[in-house]
Amino acid sequence: MLSTSGPQATDRKRHGVVFALFVLSLITYIDRVCIAAATRPIATDLQLSDSAMGLVFSAFALGYALAQIPSGWFADKAGPRMALAVVVGLWSVLTALTGAAWSLLSMVAIRFLFGIGEAGAFPGSARAIRNWLPQSNRGLASGILFSGTRLGTAVAFPLLAWMLTFWHWRATFVILGGLGLIWVFFWTIWFRDHPAEPLPPDAVPARTVGLAQVFRSKPMAFAMTQYFAGNFTFFICLSWMLPYLTRQFSLTSSQGAGYAMIPLVFGATSQWFAGWLVDRIYRTRFRSWSRRLPGMLGFALAAAGVLGVTRSASPEMAVFFFTVATFGADMTISPSWVFCADIAGKDTGSVSGSMNMIGNFGSFVSANAFPYLEGLTGDASAYFVVAAILNLLSIFCWFKMRSVEGGNQPVHGAGLPQPQELDRDR
Repeated sequence: MLSTSGPQATDRKRHGVVFALFVLSLITYIDRVCIAAATRPIATDLQLSDSAMGLVFSAFALGYALAQIPSGWFADKAGPRMALAVVVGLWSVLTALTGAAWSLLSMVAIRFLFGIGEAGAFPGSARAIRNWLPQSNRGLASGILFSGTRLGTAVAFPLLAWMLTFWHWRATFVILGGLGLIWVFFWTIWFRDHPAEPLPPDAVPARTVGLAQVFRSKPMAFAMTQYFAGNFTFFICLSWMLPYLTRQFSLTSSQGAGYAMIPLVFGATSQWFAGWLVDRIYRTRFRSWSRRLPGMLGFALAAAGVLGVTRSASPEMAVFFFTVATFGADMTISPSWVFCADIAGKDTGSVSGSMNMIGNFGSFVSANAFPYLEGLTGDASAYFVVAAILNLLSIFCWFKMRSVEGGNQPVHGAGLPQPQELDRDR
């Protein structure tokens, strides 16, 4: 799966690091989505209206967005071993404490703090990948990591439905919190911040960006813009796709739910494909396109997909185009995080966290833009046209996002004969 030039034991451990981060991403999204699956019993027990539950959901989103940069900085300074142990332990405890909520205020406070805890998951994972994987292997590793988010979302609803048939919703949250603490235990005793075999030095980037320059950097402005657009497009699958399909094609709830899972499953395969493509191009003489080409291709597919939804005459056709859009939007994730690792070096956690913060604002805008634009124009197609415009703009962003220079000779394996290291933070 991932080639290295070190001893076999180090190679196995690198595989183990990627697998551990994949499991972490599964847990992250199961814990995140479980409250939506348990909305009905929670609202009944705590006597919460739909608007009150919306406040609970938004409390998580706010905490998650605000803590991206601080949690990324923490991962850079403390190292991914301690950072991930702390943040996973924190949100796992808060997942369990969700089952102890007794009022709207307590639930909002717990989910806000839960969002702060989960904010460190992917900046910390990005730093772990940067520490353990050579530059030529980070695309597939990032793809595997983020595929867990899609699979976690896809399995969360049936998993929670099954659990709620055996346990009260309060006990269910306690059980889910325990899963994260088990992960923390094994991560702490097994993982170390750096491999025993030093990595080959990174290729010298076209530009370097640290945390102090992140909001004054043109490359990061492009990166943030396209990540905003990718989240804007994908988030429709987590928010309004199911109600849209159900209403537009007069589906039952079970029919709509079955259709809605399809784009998420294909999104997971997209993550693997895009990661593989990033690494494959990197090992050729077209290395400078290894991040850009997958990103540009992904947004072209996303633009075509969202426009196709507006022309769909059947639920099957609509789901097909939703799947194309999701596949394309998800293709842009792996190259985005690898791009940040390329240009940020020792500030990978905080710089990638900055990009992720803006991306989550894209999710927030998307959730509100769909009903607003439909109400303004009287047609749901308005949202999809706006999404297509953002995706086309993002193709231009990726054309400008050069993070590594090309070479006249292909790069084979992990060994990179580069003259210098980007940082010496060990």
